[in-house]
Amino acid sequence: MGSGLPGSSRVPMVPVVQAFRADLPSGVVSFPEGTDVLQVLWCPFNHEFPASPWPVVFWHDSAAVRAVLPAPPTDPAAARGHVPAPCVVHPERVTEYPSWDLPEDLADAWQEDFRRLQEAIPLLPFSGFAEAPGIKIGGYPSWFTGQGWVDCQGCGRRMDHLLTVSSWECDGASWRIWLPLEDRDEDDGRAVPVDPTGLDVGSVGSVYIFECRGCPERPVAHWYDSD
Repeated sequence: MGSGLPGSSRVPMVPVVQAFRADLPSGVVSFPEGTDVLQVLWCPFNHEFPASPWPVVFWHDSAAVRAVLPAPPTDPAAARGHVPAPCVVHPERVTEYPSWDLPEDLADAWQEDFRRLQEAIPLLPFSGFAEAPGIKIGGYPSWFTGQGWVDCQGCGRRMDHLLTVSSWECDGASWRIWLPLEDRDEDDGRAVPVDPTGLDVGSVGSVYIFECRGCPERPVAHWYDSD
């Protein structure tokens, strides 16, 4: 696969995420009929808007794959932080709640609960308890500076969050809530490095990928945000 850049030849796309239906908790992803593999690749160069890698989404039927071709070499001029290190994914279902997307009436009604929670664990803002950080499929986007929902250009409805590709799995505070126990230092309980992929999208930002499940062709769009 390639992506055309202004004033350049086509460059190889970089594989970012691959997930099999059988490996994911039930209901996390709505796979199109006849597919069981989700693949996300992106162009590892910054594009004009948003200023981030440009992702594309593919759905495959694993039974139809006859030969797996070797991945093309990454363009040496590609942004280093846009080429993830190979990782094995161990999907885990977690329960999360909206923070930026929480309806205003509920946010007002729960202010006292939020205050008590903040007093109990003062190292984290409420959003640290609400939404899981890091690379994730489904769930609520963990916005940095504000909501970045995208409307479908075909039908006009708000698109669904499919995937977040984040620079870090967690930060110096949120690991206390979200980092799996098996990934912590056994001696003192502190976190091991929280960037196993080696990604650095902008200023420790994230790329949010959306899809429209109301249109038959399942169009996708994305948004980039950073702190």
